[in-house]
Amino acid sequence: MSRPNILLVLSDDHAAHSISAYGSRVNSTPHIDRLAEEGALMEAAYCTNSICTPSRASILTGTYSHVNRACSIYSQFDHRVGTFPEVLHDAGYQTAVHGKWHLGTSEASLPRGMDDWSIFPDQGAYVDPVMIGPAGEETVPGYATDIVTSRSIDFLDRRDPERPFCLLVHHKAPHRPWIPHPRYEGLHTEGTIPEPETIADDHAGRSASVRRVAMRLDDLTLTDVKEPVPPELEGEEHLAERSSWKYQRYMRDYLRCVQAVDDSVGELLDYLDEHDLAESTLVIYTSDQGFFLGDHGWFDKRLMFDESLTMPVVVRWPAAIGAGTRVAEMVTNVDLAATMLEAAGIGPSALPAQQGRSFLPLLRGESVEDRPEAVYYRYWEHDDPEHHAPAHYGVRTRTHTYVHYYNDGLGTPGSSGAVMPEEIELYDNVADPQQLTNIADDTAAAGIREELAALLARLQEELGDAPYEGPGTPRLEWPR
Repeated sequence: MSRPNILLVLSDDHAAHSISAYGSRVNSTPHIDRLAEEGALMEAAYCTNSICTPSRASILTGTYSHVNRACSIYSQFDHRVGTFPEVLHDAGYQTAVHGKWHLGTSEASLPRGMDDWSIFPDQGAYVDPVMIGPAGEETVPGYATDIVTSRSIDFLDRRDPERPFCLLVHHKAPHRPWIPHPRYEGLHTEGTIPEPETIADDHAGRSASVRRVAMRLDDLTLTDVKEPVPPELEGEEHLAERSSWKYQRYMRDYLRCVQAVDDSVGELLDYLDEHDLAESTLVIYTSDQGFFLGDHGWFDKRLMFDESLTMPVVVRWPAAIGAGTRVAEMVTNVDLAATMLEAAGIGPSALPAQQGRSFLPLLRGESVEDRPEAVYYRYWEHDDPEHHAPAHYGVRTRTHTYVHYYNDGLGTPGSSGAVMPEEIELYDNVADPQQLTNIADDTAAAGIREELAALLARLQEELGDAPYEGPGTPRLEWPR
């Protein structure tokens, strides 16, 4: 089989449960669904650090945060660690990236191994964004999602048809602040969006570390919801009604942003069809992490609950993947680089630091007996000034989620420096799929708690990630 073209569409904060192929109750995404119908849907794909910069670095390098050094949005990706586009470029692929980069804009941090590129500085803007390219900085009129799509298609128009390409389409959407395209005004009007079953979760029984996190729907600001809270909803006694009011407006704009991303996928698939490229192109749609859509009364990500942890991953490659394939095995964002390189006929030694494992055999329907049965997760930031999310690590198996809030007292820039005790949470994902009941202190769960604590320690040793051992623990010197 000849080497395929590779098209990776990466959105930002796009929750799997706002994709209809994943069973969304709140919207429809026909073009992303088409990828799943004509290819494969990964049912258990997870990120290893649920925040933008770290996940993007892991996708590019196939490494965990402690290896690529992009542990936090406050740190910068270590470009001494190779990336899969660099390997493909060296192997003769035409390479390009357009859109959100978020790995730094210093000379040392710009995209490497790219024949064509333009990126947003930092998060980028939805309307008339500034973009940085080889010729410098410019303001580009229009809507960010449409601009990224247009520039990506322009690269396809200019490519050498005799050589394979690797195109990275990196959308800003649907990242906060949610500014939809005007063409979707009137879609998902407030009051019509179903609320999640767990929106009223009171967080009883959860750790203090989680209860103090400032990601509740009521923490959404005027910038987020676009209009002042009605006076009659002010006051603690109206918290539930006010949270629902904010949920409707937040989700209205979030879902409208998602719709433009789905349009982009449709445009790209149409281009492949029109230029006879569909059969020979591996298309992957994913997001850098999941997102809380009012689940547990939260928005944002960071925490090791399934809504934040789960990534949508749908893959189409008609030459190798059967239509309607469903993959139940657990995979992570660290596995994506190895998967694309194997599809291109390139072995893992070409990217020496990578820690991921290709899931291409799973996509082909092959039986793989020794796949990992647990996901290692670590969120490095601690007590950031806006969200106050605690530093933690843990493991997710098919049956349980074990989280150790080690609460790194050294914090990150802007940390309040609050001293918080270590805490453990444990969830039975079979008996309690919505992760509502923390059973860490239940006598009946003592055995599984001990087993998962040992598994966490074993994975940290295997991956080379040193656990936190209190103030003064050696840690990464994050470049600034």
